[in-house]
Amino acid sequence: MSPVTILVVDDDPLIAMSTVDMLEDLGHTVLRANSGKQALEILDAEPKIDILMTDHAMPGMTGVELAEFARRKCPSLRVLLTTGYADLPHQQKTDLPRLSKPYRQAQLQAEINRLLA
Repeated sequence: MSPVTILVVDDDPLIAMSTVDMLEDLGHTVLRANSGKQALEILDAEPKIDILMTDHAMPGMTGVELAEFARRKCPSLRVLLTTGYADLPHQQKTDLPRLSKPYRQAQLQAEINRLLA
């Protein structure tokens, strides 16, 4: 797969930094946001984002809520939800692809390949 532009959204700076490093090491262009609100601002300013990769549990807006808002702006946006929880709360059920934390670089690339297939 050729490199893509990925917006990483995570309120934990260490996880975000680690994810950005892994993605850049794989050759992808990476933008970073630390909240759903900031991610939506970036999506407004950067129309060439291929994948939104978002943590689920964030203050103010969950990853599922962010995905819903983001897809209203860009219906074809691919979304990958990351979570440290085995199950999402009942009211947050979703069909979004999920990657469980912690993840390795190979798992991350495999999920990106699936999203782009």
